[in-house]
Amino acid sequence: MNPLIGHPFHGWRVAWAGFWVLFIVYGIQFSYGTFEGAISADKGWSATWLQLAYASYILAYSAASAWTGQLTDRFGPRRVIATGAALLAAGYLVLSASGTLAMVFLGLAVIAPLGMSSSWVPANATVVRWFTERRGLATGIVGSGGSAGGIVVPPIAAWLVEQYGWRTAIAVMAVSGGVLMAATAMVFVRDPESIGQYPDGRTPRRAERPPIRSRVVSRPAGFVVEATRGEAPDAENPRTAWTAPQAWRNSVFWRIFGMFALTFVVVFVPFAHGVQYARSLGFSLQLASGVISSVGVGGLVGRIVTGPLSDRIDRRRAVGLALAIETLSFVGFAVSDNLVLLYASAIAFGLSYGGSVAVFPALVADYFGRSHAGAIVGRFFATAGSCAAIGPYVAQLLLNATGGYGWTFSMAAVANAGALGLAFTLPPPGLLPKR
Repeated sequence: MNPLIGHPFHGWRVAWAGFWVLFIVYGIQFSYGTFEGAISADKGWSATWLQLAYASYILAYSAASAWTGQLTDRFGPRRVIATGAALLAAGYLVLSASGTLAMVFLGLAVIAPLGMSSSWVPANATVVRWFTERRGLATGIVGSGGSAGGIVVPPIAAWLVEQYGWRTAIAVMAVSGGVLMAATAMVFVRDPESIGQYPDGRTPRRAERPPIRSRVVSRPAGFVVEATRGEAPDAENPRTAWTAPQAWRNSVFWRIFGMFALTFVVVFVPFAHGVQYARSLGFSLQLASGVISSVGVGGLVGRIVTGPLSDRIDRRRAVGLALAIETLSFVGFAVSDNLVLLYASAIAFGLSYGGSVAVFPALVADYFGRSHAGAIVGRFFATAGSCAAIGPYVAQLLLNATGGYGWTFSMAAVANAGALGLAFTLPPPGLLPKR
């Protein structure tokens, strides 16, 4: 007998386990800027090459997430995340021992991404299986781990670099992060049904599907009611348990894809160029670095607030609100000429970015169900998420061509406005186009 059967609802432990997994992996990822300067100064390698390795890392782990999402559905999150912990640690250990740029690319752009891909998608895909009514709150908890890690870990990394050098700092973070991530993986359980529990901790009486009072109601424009009023929310049945190929052929999938591709393509621009932009406005390095801290604080608040808010209002409205604020934040960046407006824009960006990312897996599960969440969320992250590797490089090209950041942030605002427009085209989750 599974030792968890008969115990209190395990879903919140899974959500907090997801928090710590993302805290670890994104804490290490956002510390790369600290490592990069020390590596470049020590080895004399061009920052351009080190940035290319980092961009390759982002692209590789985003693409690999489609694979780890499918593995999560097949083998469960515990094995996938534990294996990812070992690979993430191995990749950064290779980076710490690098004597050539080839080793940098091997560790950072080949091995480490396999570990990183075993974090966001497996954690979120598992959590959405455990919740239906409080799904937004649960994914908000998971997502806030990434923001918290980005705030807490980089200063620790900087201290380690100053005290012991970049090689030791990276090695210490690789080993400690890998061990903690592997230990946290043991908390994950595939879904509540596997241990005799029900989503949201409901009792068997509440979780059982009530008698169906209405079946399928025709709607104009080729829509049908997929989950009728008399059914349990997110019921596991052929109408709601979409497979990844079925979701891939659905127009709603592609509308959601378009939303997140448009917003992800510019999402790393403030992280990669925020300090440089502030410096170009004449602010000191210390004040300029506050832009990134402001984004991190805003992201943490956005994840904590938007997730539970989306449980109370239509989740599409929560996503639309986040995208609207993100559009305005880029407008603010574009016209910033003082520190107050710059910091306010950074906080607004963090709020909106953190909120939309937190709600994203819950929104996908609302439409396509729990059974194949790993494969479906993984496909989104692998395709739309890969666009995040493009934005910072294009922003640099625009900077070189125009001599300023006005066009960069204006184009980012236009991209987010397009995403907001797509959000308005989404039907209610209970109404899906015929397959």
